[in-house]
Amino acid sequence: MTKLSIIIPTLNAAKVLGPTLDALAQMESVGLIKELVVSDGGSEDGTQTAVIRAGANLVEVAPGRGGQLRAGADAARGEWFLFLHADTVLARGWSDNVRDFIARPNSFEVAGYFEFALDDISISARRLERLVRLRNSLFGLPYGDQGLLVSKHLYQSIGGYQNYPLMEDVDIVRRLGRRALMPIGSRATTSAIRFQQDGYWSRAIRNLACLGLFYLGVPVDTIERVYG
Repeated sequence: MTKLSIIIPTLNAAKVLGPTLDALAQMESVGLIKELVVSDGGSEDGTQTAVIRAGANLVEVAPGRGGQLRAGADAARGEWFLFLHADTVLARGWSDNVRDFIARPNSFEVAGYFEFALDDISISARRLERLVRLRNSLFGLPYGDQGLLVSKHLYQSIGGYQNYPLMEDVDIVRRLGRRALMPIGSRATTSAIRFQQDGYWSRAIRNLACLGLFYLGVPVDTIERVYG
């Protein structure tokens, strides 16, 4: 049976990591998950203790999400990788959808992503979810908060994640190419706290500005200052 390595980058994520790990520990995922690899960028809030208690493999690296994801993949031993953010909770039944995806003919040549959702009941959250679905449909551009399911073979063939502090998700899906990206058929719910704190449309416009700057070739360090 194909074995899956789940790779999560963390940095002071103790408050959000619990539900993410609980969703991965559902009984139906037994036999699918080979290991959980948490790539930590120097947390000081008890994240590392929680990771060890959960039985995950802890990889300690310099902070920066792209570099953390790359280090986690380098340490992973599975035939397939599932990259998740620390505040992203997969819906019940996710493992069945992942199994079905992996079982498809030539699945090792494509990558999968989850449907985007926010843990907020507001109208603004629903509107943003619809816009994300439209972005995925028109441009084939899922972000990291939708997860990324990819075979080790395909991941290594495109060079993996780059050591970027942000935009690492856009970079890797661009290199995968739109034709190699497919929905998994399950939902991933991400914390809405950043949108709530910054304002939904203010944060969305800032994210769009960062995307545009990245496509224009602006250095990622400069984009990081715009992102805030």
